[in-house]
Order: sequence, then C-alpha cells, then structure tokens
Amino acid sequence: MKNVEDMMAHGGMGDAKAIVHHCEAAAGDAEAILTQLPDSDPRRSQVLAPLTDVIQQCKRVSAAGVHADPGQLLNPASKASAAARASIKALGLVKTN
Repeated sequence: MKNVEDMMAHGGMGDAKAIVHHCEAAAGDAEAILTQLPDSDPRRSQVLAPLTDVIQQCKRVSAAGVHADPGQLLNPASKASAAARASIKALGLVKTN
C-alpha cells in the first residue's frame, strides 16, 4: 500500500518517473500476493479481480513510460490505487467502520 500512496503523491507533484517506479512496485506486490495466496483461501476469489486490475493498470502506466505527461499517467495510476485499496480491504488488512 505504501507504493500506491507514494505513486499518487508523486502524481500530484508531476513526477512521472516516480509514478512509473511506484506503480511497477505495486504491480510486483500484487503479483506476489496472487502467487502466495493459496487457491483454497476463500478470499482469493474476492481479491483476484482487484489485484489483476492493479497489474493491468500499472502495465498501462509502464507502457506510457517516464517521459509521458504525468497527467496521462494519473488516470491508470488512480485506477490501480482504487483496485489496491479494494484488494487490501478484501484481505481484511484494513480496519473498516
């Protein structure tokens, strides 16, 4: 989640290189969670779609590259951030009111 927060913070500062870097790290985290979560875990079905969305949106960010306009990177980065938050909530890692 730290990478997702940093990604969005750098987006607000217009730092495309940092957005790409943190999004790639977030995608790596999402892939690691998917590989470590056993198929028998009931939460897997709830987090599969959001984590896959994190990976896909971050691939869009990476494809645009560090020389892209940071504004162009913010849309997929925002979608990746929302998906990451949904997956963390589904895993029960965030306290909800």
